[in-house]
Amino acid sequence: MRDFVFTYMKKRYKAEPEYPWRKYDTNAVFRHGDNKKWFALVMRVQKNKLGLEGDAYVDVINLKTDDMFFRDMLIQQEGILPAYHMNKQHWITVCLDGTVGSEQVCELIDRSYMATASAKKKIRPPKEWLIPANPKYYDIEHAFDEVGEIDWKQGRGIKKGDTVFLYVAAPVSAILYKCKVTETDIPYAYAERDLVITALMKIKLMKRYGPDRFSFEALKKEYGIYAVRGPRGIPNNLSVALEK
Repeated sequence: MRDFVFTYMKKRYKAEPEYPWRKYDTNAVFRHGDNKKWFALVMRVQKNKLGLEGDAYVDVINLKTDDMFFRDMLIQQEGILPAYHMNKQHWITVCLDGTVGSEQVCELIDRSYMATASAKKKIRPPKEWLIPANPKYYDIEHAFDEVGEIDWKQGRGIKKGDTVFLYVAAPVSAILYKCKVTETDIPYAYAERDLVITALMKIKLMKRYGPDRFSFEALKKEYGIYAVRGPRGIPNNLSVALEK
């Protein structure tokens, strides 16, 4: 997991580890390029110093969160603790031993990056999403046969510039398209049965995938995705595979 978060921060934020302490040469700091503020500190700490059982060493990452209510919720979760050797009101310690899943670790890194960013970078960087498409409501298999850009239901949190991967539900049960979000917040009102749409976004086709490449079985077996019920982030290993 330590190698995983190093790779994630380098790929997403172009951040390289710094090792400022000669005595603790495995402890690495990650900074913003502009304001030089820390957004992550990776350490190797004995469990008993964290209030955990045993004296074995464990890799952890310290991350910042400005939302006190959210912080209080997080530290109730196994593997997330009040910050070790940092301000416990604004920082948390996340164990990198698999107790906290890689997807959540990435989300917490993103939050810390935004919490420590300069004002000009408070707008989050583009994000990748996996979103479901139900062929019962829309002929998604042929949606891009005639045009390269279509209107689509806008998911919460999706912004212009984001990338969306369309997962087509049964009977296809596979990711078929990679698209770029070119416009958001288009007013729309639709309600029928279980489908309610209040806003649309425009998505532009960038890439097609064969139905066997990223099937539901492959998503479960290779990437730990067991359901696609709404917009969700992309695990790092899936992101890499989708780019190939």
